[in-house]
Amino acid sequence: MRNWFEKKQSSGLAVPAHGPAGPRVPRHSGGWAVLRKRLQDEPGLRILDDGYTSPSNINYLTDLGHSVFLSDLVHDACTESWQTGEDQEGNPTWNVEGFLEQSLNFAGRMFDVVLLWTALDYLPQALVAPVVAHLHAAMNPGGQVLALFHTRTQGDETAHCRFHVTPADNVEVQLSEPFPIQRAFTNRSIEKLFAGWSGHRQFLAKDSVSEVIMTR
Repeated sequence: MRNWFEKKQSSGLAVPAHGPAGPRVPRHSGGWAVLRKRLQDEPGLRILDDGYTSPSNINYLTDLGHSVFLSDLVHDACTESWQTGEDQEGNPTWNVEGFLEQSLNFAGRMFDVVLLWTALDYLPQALVAPVVAHLHAAMNPGGQVLALFHTRTQGDETAHCRFHVTPADNVEVQLSEPFPIQRAFTNRSIEKLFAGWSGHRQFLAKDSVSEVIMTR
């Protein structure tokens, strides 16, 4: 990840208002390596990929025989007015149902795999638990979510990024819209957030980002 940011700073490329820009830098992903094997062995899965549209993700997954659906949770949450006001204690109130209806309306579709990436690190706090609960309800038994979590809230690696899958054990990381990171997750907070799911597998990394595969 460090080399990627060095390239970004020297390239002079600006991040656009919407969408990724700059070089794609490979990053080893233990979670993707495990999930990729399932995708290769089980054709006909229904996959939700979160983030700005990635043609390479769509092409790779459909070539394996899967159906791909898209969401862009962080963009939808951070660029539209979902905050409705404040409660009596001065805490912001949110139109959670409206957000879910617009951003995660699957028209009854059930999913087998969700590529959630780092979305939960950037969503407003009021939307995090409802998004996880909504995904749980929209997944088939045995469905899996690949999620990445920052372990700190400062440093170049906390920049909001788009992830592109590859046929290898790497994903390609690319700068995306400059939304600020909202939180860092601990192992305990991840387990609490996904309480009620049947199991999880964690993958440690060296770039202050952990990976988890949660199983429905």
